[in-house]
Amino acid sequence: MASKNHIKEIIKTIPNDPGIYQYYDKHDCLLYVGKAKNLKKRVSSYFTKKHEDAKTKSLIRKIKDVKCVIVETEIDALLLENNLIKKYQPKYNVQLKDGKTYPWICISNERVPKIFQTRLVKKKEGEYFGPYASSRVVKTLIGLFSDLFYSHGWNPISYINRDIKSEKELANYLSIITDIRKILNGNVSFLINDLRKKMLLHSKKLEFEKAQIIKQQLGLLKKYQSKSTIVNPKINNVDVFAIISDKDSAFVNFLKIKCGSVMQTYTLQLKKRLNETEEDLLQIAIVELRQKFKSSSKIIYCSICCKPFLKNLKIVTPKIGDKKKLIDLSFRNAKYMLLNKQRANIVRSEKKNSVLNQLQKDLRLKYQPNHIECFDISNIQGENTVGACVVFKNGRPSKKDYRSFNINTVVGPNDFASMQEVVYRRYLRLLNKKEVLPELIIVDGGKGQLSSAIKSLKKLGLKGKIAIIGIAKRLEEVYFPNDSLPVYLNKRS
Repeated sequence: MASKNHIKEIIKTIPNDPGIYQYYDKHDCLLYVGKAKNLKKRVSSYFTKKHEDAKTKSLIRKIKDVKCVIVETEIDALLLENNLIKKYQPKYNVQLKDGKTYPWICISNERVPKIFQTRLVKKKEGEYFGPYASSRVVKTLIGLFSDLFYSHGWNPISYINRDIKSEKELANYLSIITDIRKILNGNVSFLINDLRKKMLLHSKKLEFEKAQIIKQQLGLLKKYQSKSTIVNPKINNVDVFAIISDKDSAFVNFLKIKCGSVMQTYTLQLKKRLNETEEDLLQIAIVELRQKFKSSSKIIYCSICCKPFLKNLKIVTPKIGDKKKLIDLSFRNAKYMLLNKQRANIVRSEKKNSVLNQLQKDLRLKYQPNHIECFDISNIQGENTVGACVVFKNGRPSKKDYRSFNINTVVGPNDFASMQEVVYRRYLRLLNKKEVLPELIIVDGGKGQLSSAIKSLKKLGLKGKIAIIGIAKRLEEVYFPNDSLPVYLNKRS
């Protein structure tokens, strides 16, 4: 079960980017999905502010893990939040659990194209742009088009209900549709340059009224900031993979794209075993993640060149455009997970050093005990006596160095003599093999067991070269060589 300190360390790694955050309980069940313009500020606010709402208090008590997904804009975060809530139905999300979808703008495939708002995407009926955060955004855009092109005789309502017969009138209308398509595709700068040329041309012809109309259009375009979508809706049923790696492991981010929206995202960590290349690791991840999410996409976008390895599967490495933006977004999420891991490693290292420094201080040791070996003797009702040695290196259990010993020279239940045999055999072997000796030996027992272990070290010429203590079971009394009275450490040490 994660502690408050665990959550604090997670928050330190969260970037100040827009995205969505996901809260999980101790059973790894999704509790809540939220969006944020600044992920770090939003997530930290849950744990630093006082909340009066009972529902929020209940949520915070249950949070044991936090995961984040980085996106380009707050609008993208809203759309991804919508998709995840509809898919997973988290317990603490209410507003977006219905089947409502976000609006699109459609330019129909007709002789006289219509521009209208819709929530249902039917690709055969026209060209779709969006999705947008709300109907208000769509109405604002259509209002912008009216302001821009009203002087050319365009009005969305009149053209929907009007049969255009003149070829000149149709050509004029289609040119307006072309300009609107440029705006919806985000090519505002291209349109601005085109309008500037027209304005200068009218000025040279002394057509100042027409030039003034275009100047007003330019002002509207400069104020307009296109509402960025995740991708163009033409990009449909595509899997996106990006990989980043360090010396020990690799992180592969997966994005599932449908109708221009991110429907699913996941980051997989792979540990390197045999110096695998990024391409090898990416192939492993692609197979695993496609199986995990039951993907049947026939097109994959990858951050690195990857040879086709599955039948009927096209692998592309985009260099420009919307496809490249998807790769960049996926790569940012993979990089975030890598930085998160590196941060966690630093925290563990700092914690380890803190613990070992405290141990050195409490036990009055000359050196920090990075290598510790602990001994215990056990028997079953006085028979079948065995010894055990457990090893800690750099503050962590080193299980490959654990050893067990059958007692050979002692008959009957004699813990002192058994301890003497085990310690002697252990360090005689290390000396013969010229292996590294520990900085600290701990024996389970009081003065008797400690004295027996010291006798073995003396025989081997190691007395005084390795720090050694004994710990009695009842009150965890710490015994030092040549001290008749034990030391009692703080129970929270």
